[in-house]
Amino acid sequence: MPSAAKKPLDRQVIVITGASSGIGLATARMAAARGARVVLAARNREALAEIRAEIERQGGEALDVVTDVSDRAQVEALARAAIDRYGRIDTWVNDAGLSIIGRLEEVEDGDHRRLFDVNFWGVVYGSLVALPHLKASGGTLINLGSVASDVAFPLQGMYSASKHAIKGFTDSLRIELKEEGAPVAVTLIKPAAIDTPFPAHARNYTDREPKLPPPVYRTEEVAEAILHAAVHPRRDIYIGGGGWVMSAAQAVAPRVFDTVGSSMAGLQQRDEPPRRPEGSLYQAGVGGRTAGSHPGYVMRRSLYTRGALHPLTTAAVVAGIGLAAASLIGGSRR
Repeated sequence: MPSAAKKPLDRQVIVITGASSGIGLATARMAAARGARVVLAARNREALAEIRAEIERQGGEALDVVTDVSDRAQVEALARAAIDRYGRIDTWVNDAGLSIIGRLEEVEDGDHRRLFDVNFWGVVYGSLVALPHLKASGGTLINLGSVASDVAFPLQGMYSASKHAIKGFTDSLRIELKEEGAPVAVTLIKPAAIDTPFPAHARNYTDREPKLPPPVYRTEEVAEAILHAAVHPRRDIYIGGGGWVMSAAQAVAPRVFDTVGSSMAGLQQRDEPPRRPEGSLYQAGVGGRTAGSHPGYVMRRSLYTRGALHPLTTAAVVAGIGLAAASLIGGSRR
């Protein structure tokens, strides 16, 4: 069930990690355009400065803070900078994350650990550092999970593991806050494949350029959901009916989904050699872009997500998606 509504966006201070590209950048631009004061955090100093200048030229207000979320001291410095400038934090969005493309047996231990440092520990540090400020403001914590928080994918095994871990951490934190009676709403966003620079930023162990498996949705669809949650908190938000179907199918028929999932490796690779196999695991990637270069069709909106965010249509949408999930499972069994 939704939590009580929070402040409107034009009265909020919003901290966004991973704000130099993709979902974080789309969210920052959209939040600033709607009147929020935005604190931009990422590793790419030049990209952050350009994004802040862009927001200010358009009449918005922003602060940029270079931050590696795998370092708790830097996350604490981010929070202090936000408080020093604006006096409070109303919403904190933990978006920073990356992936590794490769079979689990072939990836070096150090790369696996680095991925967890960014994806999982970055969310942990962001959440725990933000909490005292969100308790003071009665604010909202928004963590970016994934459909991979519920299901697993070949060639992205440790990424899937990190997103499962984020779900477990977020759920446990929500329960503890509820028991405490803290006025903090906690939302977990679970995007399906989103057309961001995510594939290009992944560390790639294969001999082919990575891509996203369909269906693929626009970055702005996730940004809309994040900003909806900042004002109208919800427990979980799936981005894309396709992701909801996969999660439902895995829960109902996990062995069937194992078979379906084993065929997904080819859907994550292009027929061309890798362009930048080192990715952004250890250094900042190219910033300033919200969209990726997906070679297939990108869906402009998710009717499932739009419906789920508006109670009058939720029941009808969920019923329709449920029938689709049942059809998928039944077809797989045949």
